[in-house]
Amino acid sequence: MTLTQEKTPTRHAHADGTATATGSGGGAGRTEVTEPAGTRGRTVIADAVVVKIAGRAAREVPGVHDMGGGLSRTLGAVRDRVPGGRPQLGRGVKVEVGERQAAIDVELVVEYGVPVPDVARDVRENVIGAVERITGLEVVEVNIAVTDVHLPGDDRDEPADTRVA
Repeated sequence: MTLTQEKTPTRHAHADGTATATGSGGGAGRTEVTEPAGTRGRTVIADAVVVKIAGRAAREVPGVHDMGGGLSRTLGAVRDRVPGGRPQLGRGVKVEVGERQAAIDVELVVEYGVPVPDVARDVRENVIGAVERITGLEVVEVNIAVTDVHLPGDDRDEPADTRVA
């Protein structure tokens, strides 16, 4: 003679107001979950992920020459010349990431002659679109600081000795 124990469903309440039921009477070891698989658990997105996405999106906009302040650009140029060094996508980007929202600060160097308000608007739209599409976070603000203007000829090498003889 075998003894069968019937389980009654146990309900578990979650912080988000949803509930799951376990222990249905269908057999030992079975668990019934009423939530879809995609909603069980938490997803945490690191600040560095948002920084890279925002940095890449900002660089895609025509009129953006570089990103970051003077010192970070200088250090970045040295890093880029080191064999095996990679360009740092996050240079000039700072973020604050919460569970559902993000705020982003971007420092830009724009090309001379390009209307700054237009570049700022295009960067803001591209950054918001990319971050929201890729991460699912709501971007509450993108603050843009234009730190420099790249003039034609700025990339030419200066002569090594400019002293008058």
